[in-house]
Amino acid sequence: MGEPPRRPRSLFLAGLAAAYLAAFASLYVQIPGLYGRDGILPARKVLRLSGKGLWEQLRDFPTLLWLSPRLGLDTELGMELLCLLGILTSFSALLFEPLRDSLLFALLWVLYLSLYQVGQVFLYFQWDSLLLEAGFLAVLVAPLRLLKWRSTAWRAHDGITFWLVRWLLFRLMFASGVVKLTSRCPTWWGLTALTYHYETQCIPTPGAWFAHQLPVWFQKFSVVATYVIEIAIPLLFFAPIRRLRLFAFYNQVLLQVLIILTGNYNFFNMLTIVLAFSLLDEEHVGHWLGRSKRRHASTWPPSLRSLLSTLLEMSTYGFLLYWSIQYFSLEINWEKRLLDSKVAFTYHEFTTWLRAVTLPLVGLGFLSLSWEILSAMYRCACVRGCFWKLWATLQWAVFATATMGMFAISLVPFTYIDYESNGKLWPGIHQMFNAVERFQVVNSYGLFRRMTGVGGRPEVVLEGSYDKQTWMEIEFMYKPGNVSVAPPVVTPHQPRLDWQMWFAALAHHSSSPWFTSFVYRLLQGKKDVIRLVQVDESQYPFSAQPPVYIRAQLYKYWFTGSAEGSEGPAPWWRRQRVQEFFPTVSLGDPTLESLLNQHGLKDKMSLKRSADAFLPWLLQSLRQLSRPFSGPAVLWSLYLVVATVYLLRALGRRPRGGAPPARHKGPRRGDPADRGGGEKNGQVRRKEAKEAEEKGEGRARGAADGHGDGLRGTKKKK
Repeated sequence: MGEPPRRPRSLFLAGLAAAYLAAFASLYVQIPGLYGRDGILPARKVLRLSGKGLWEQLRDFPTLLWLSPRLGLDTELGMELLCLLGILTSFSALLFEPLRDSLLFALLWVLYLSLYQVGQVFLYFQWDSLLLEAGFLAVLVAPLRLLKWRSTAWRAHDGITFWLVRWLLFRLMFASGVVKLTSRCPTWWGLTALTYHYETQCIPTPGAWFAHQLPVWFQKFSVVATYVIEIAIPLLFFAPIRRLRLFAFYNQVLLQVLIILTGNYNFFNMLTIVLAFSLLDEEHVGHWLGRSKRRHASTWPPSLRSLLSTLLEMSTYGFLLYWSIQYFSLEINWEKRLLDSKVAFTYHEFTTWLRAVTLPLVGLGFLSLSWEILSAMYRCACVRGCFWKLWATLQWAVFATATMGMFAISLVPFTYIDYESNGKLWPGIHQMFNAVERFQVVNSYGLFRRMTGVGGRPEVVLEGSYDKQTWMEIEFMYKPGNVSVAPPVVTPHQPRLDWQMWFAALAHHSSSPWFTSFVYRLLQGKKDVIRLVQVDESQYPFSAQPPVYIRAQLYKYWFTGSAEGSEGPAPWWRRQRVQEFFPTVSLGDPTLESLLNQHGLKDKMSLKRSADAFLPWLLQSLRQLSRPFSGPAVLWSLYLVVATVYLLRALGRRPRGGAPPARHKGPRRGDPADRGGGEKNGQVRRKEAKEAEEKGEGRARGAADGHGDGLRGTKKKK
């Protein structure tokens, strides 16, 4: 039935704690500028007091921020408190394995859901939904052991709940690959998407500039590889052969690492790799850690099972290669020394195939889950003791039912890739999904659906002036602006204002109402909003006095070519002005006032904070301490502390000198009694252990009579 994946589960929980830490800490440094009383979109406007009771408010709008007034806090300070609690909880779970408990992950999920509910446009990203769904699964996957600090026992049903993580990874990757083709985006169909992607993504890295210089044939082949990794290989997540699952794991990790090197996508890539840990098994993770069990020596001739497994594995690799060559017309052009590729199927053929496979894929998932349930039931039957067997069976029944329910609900967003299949689902499943949709426990995904910026990367450039004659550009810390400034590396921090500036450039400013409020706050000179633009005030051109006038221009940006030269520092970008994006406005300007009133962004009187209460004072003091630091600095400082603690622990476990201390009496490794132990039966091993024990005691007594140092050495070994 296979060994239960204790180590992969531990890796998943630790990785999820690291993702939570990035999400909470990254958001914390941005709360005053985004959601504060003088922020772009004050959170207090979302939570409006009514005559309803607390439980009715939580039912209609589930967030712990309803409790803020009871603690003497406004909504902004309530968000900061939730973020700090999330940072402390995730940081503790990352440091101490016993704290990776179901209750702590439930707390983390509730905290982030509470923030998500009031986050508005700045928090509505797919990775925020992915973190909430993965966090909810962690509540089911993590052990419940806070009351038993040293209890690390594997429960018989844990393999069932851990399977849901693999199913989430499958839905994420398969849907992300499919939507690229169902969107009818000409760049994805022409395999030219990556010739635009590196320069048009939200916040590229320096590696994106170098990737952009690669030849077109290699970019097209990279798109083919992306399709294979996202559409074909996810089917191997449910393969019965472990080497196929490991092959799928390393392909997913490779894709995410390449994305990390070329783009700043906050904690998303790290979270995807964490989900991929569900493809690993106990033996493989043990091999990473140097604790794998010795396997039996291979025999010849191989068994029929081993032979069939190898043949199936090689056939799978061959089919993937044939499928890639056949459907993407891969052909080596020896004359030009390149690899030609093109899509060899039509949109109608693809949608027909998708319609034919969507429900069978649901069936594949159901069969895989059924196998996990049966395996868990077998492990329950192997539990010793009538009472414990009954208790294990009861837990198995509860968690198997919960897992089946989660699987059924997830079919609704999964089948969004084919609405005909979605309509064939049982109506009761749709009702269940509608009942839990607001809690973000299951979501639909589909990343990079369409490639934007085909004619050049659209970028909004803000300009300020005191006299309408001399204009100075307002540079952001992360998004492209100055053509000579290298793209930054900010992962796993997400500068949410910079991300929304990227979306705003894709349409008219009226499609982004928050932009008007952003301009209004800059004209007012609000420090918290300015820190979203530049933490270092010396880099902000209007730090001494707010600008009197602000306008925004729309530019097109392109990466420079490797052959382009210029005097002085080589520029990373070249740009061209397109048109005006936002008109010239000032405080009291009728145009600005009209836009603010139209979008309900006009300032209103808010309640004053209590200056005497301890909790508001503490939160404001912590905020003052964190103000000088940027998001990446805060995040990497926390991760550095965790890495240092891990390193000190590893050094502390190493023996100081001589042979490592023996944990039990018995033959040491390398002794004749231990060689070939894997092939001996239990009675022989017990007999040899007993003989070795008697010899060890005799040597210890002799050493005690002869030398004092020998006694100390014996005690140290014990």
